[in-house]
Amino acid sequence: MKNSIRLILIFTLIVLNSCKKNDNKIAFTFLQLNDVYEIAPIQGGEFGGLGRVETVHKDLLAENSNTMLFMAGDFLNPSLLGTLKLDGERIRGKQMIDVMNAMNFDLATFGNHEFDLSKKDLQKRLNESTFPWVSANVKLIANENTTPFYKEVNNVKEYIPETFVKEFKDEDGTKIKIGFVSVCIPSNPRDYVEYQNMFDKVRTSYATLKDSVDVVFGLTHVKITNDKRIAKLLPEIPLIMGGHEHTNMRIETENGIITKADANAKTVYIHRIVFDKTTKETTIKSELKEINASIKEDVEVAKVVQKWQNILEKEIKEVLVKPNEIIYQTDIPLDGRDTPIRSTQTNLGKIITESMSYAFNDKVDCALVNGGSIRIDDQLLGDVTPVDIFRVLPFGGAIVKVEIKGRLLKRVLDYGVLASGTGAYLHRFNANRVEDTWYINNQKINLSKTYTVAFSDYLLKGFDIPFLSPKNKEVYSVYHPKEDEMAYDIRKAVVSYLKMK
Repeated sequence: MKNSIRLILIFTLIVLNSCKKNDNKIAFTFLQLNDVYEIAPIQGGEFGGLGRVETVHKDLLAENSNTMLFMAGDFLNPSLLGTLKLDGERIRGKQMIDVMNAMNFDLATFGNHEFDLSKKDLQKRLNESTFPWVSANVKLIANENTTPFYKEVNNVKEYIPETFVKEFKDEDGTKIKIGFVSVCIPSNPRDYVEYQNMFDKVRTSYATLKDSVDVVFGLTHVKITNDKRIAKLLPEIPLIMGGHEHTNMRIETENGIITKADANAKTVYIHRIVFDKTTKETTIKSELKEINASIKEDVEVAKVVQKWQNILEKEIKEVLVKPNEIIYQTDIPLDGRDTPIRSTQTNLGKIITESMSYAFNDKVDCALVNGGSIRIDDQLLGDVTPVDIFRVLPFGGAIVKVEIKGRLLKRVLDYGVLASGTGAYLHRFNANRVEDTWYINNQKINLSKTYTVAFSDYLLKGFDIPFLSPKNKEVYSVYHPKEDEMAYDIRKAVVSYLKMK
């Protein structure tokens, strides 16, 4: 009799434990990356590396199967590897898609640098991707018509949606639908891309989505000022996962937060979220996690990364005769890390601008380069090789010699200072500011004088500094170097300068 009662009690406990009550609350996790250009660890192996990120990803999945991995734009370009050729074609981000496919990303959005690629190359990368994309305001211009971008799978076009919906279910049966809205900054004009108004599109996206899901989140690639405006337009969004800035930040909004991780996966954001279906409240605990050498690489993703590193070692020899030749030695680190390179004059920025002047036999009054052109996100120490310089300046491009009025030069220099923290910050040679006065080659700037300035060709396109272009009447002439001149490729100019130095 006693044994029968004991069995009944045990059976009752088992039934009770196996039938957990639906509490109408559900937990899920977001893992956020943005602005990733390097697949392998950087800074001497100390930080970053997508193999390490995948280890974190798998740990989070083990903790909660309701976990999503996001890329908030800017990953297909720029990188040294992307500029090289494989089987006769430029790699152009193929390596990143390969690694991201191996990591099983759950959602990606466009950044402005995705459109550095030609229409043909971008289409190839989209077709190769096995993860979904989302974007409301960037559209494809083809045959004078505007359509969404698409992936072509088995000869069928899968159009990239303006919104994205994911459904989760937990062990006690609670179900939830979450939606995502997404926009991209219109800072990279291309003849095959139409940028629709980001604020109109994100507002329309939210209105379309909100009644069919429980909660809406943002996945954006815009300036933080734009993210703040979006948060103000849509205060119901509890979290905007953003990109574009390269330094981590967490900004409080009316009803939630905006977060951005450090570029090149030096950090990632982990958002542990609980949604209460009864109260409609969203609780978010965000953790900025450093990706460093203490995290082991995921074996499978590490294999994919290493495959591409091997390709880099092989193919760089087609571009540089002696890629690993020691051209310079330094006991003082040359600083190309993202945060300083976009906010202060560094010794690496000084060497680059000195090289730009050297490329024209120092027959210029000063030299200027934007911090956003410098992409190594690392320090050079000890032996420096041509490969290092090509990593520093993966965009390449020419150095142009410009005759410019002093008044416009002052405006450009002032803009560069005010742009501290962004890619428009200017590194300078022979242009120094003492208090509020600029000195060119140790002489106080003359607003009426015509100066000869060496610029990186990108700066003359007006993307970073809107009023600096050949169309400005105070730009008197622009000299574009010929292919056999040192100034034709800024990277080769720096290599030549360091060899001489």
